[in-house]
Amino acid sequence: MANHLYQNDLPDGLSMGAVVAIDCETMGLHPHRDRLCLVQMSGGDGNSHIVQVAKGQTSAPNLCAMLTDPNVLKLFHYGRFDIAAMHNAFGALTAPVYCTKIASKLIRTYTDRHGLKNLLQEMLKVDISKQQQMSDWGAAQLTKAQLEYAASDVLYLHALREKLNERLEREGRMELAQSCYDFLPTRALLDLAGWPEQDIFAH
Repeated sequence: MANHLYQNDLPDGLSMGAVVAIDCETMGLHPHRDRLCLVQMSGGDGNSHIVQVAKGQTSAPNLCAMLTDPNVLKLFHYGRFDIAAMHNAFGALTAPVYCTKIASKLIRTYTDRHGLKNLLQEMLKVDISKQQQMSDWGAAQLTKAQLEYAASDVLYLHALREKLNERLEREGRMELAQSCYDFLPTRALLDLAGWPEQDIFAH
């Protein structure tokens, strides 16, 4: 297993397969205010590919080609935020997508704990550290601990998806989940356009 760090974009010719796990690190939780700093990815082979995004950077052609490739499923945990952050930075709308947090909320209705750490503990018996979550992702030089933390957020998503799909099939909610994933890019655009909290489907 290795963590591969790149500057500004993925290298030419890199393929991570048909399903790519993705997560982002930003300076905060407001895409218009807090810049995108890191995009970490994994093809499910135990390796991570991490792109460090420069301040003011507005394009990443190889990354965006993968994000918009209809033949590559992008796998997230709370994709709503990451999709919005990357669209705000690069103008690329990620699709098609799968979100483990949405899947969890549809089948783990016995709990309100849907964070990645909780999911991995229950479903894969994996314990990941969140110690670096609140660190400075805008630093020019990232620490080994930061890179290992960033990688941990994508390395287990493929296995987690398999477990969640088993539950979704069992409970008859796979089609409902898919409809939610299909809407997720639009939900991210609504966040960026000024409807982050308002339920537009409410009376």
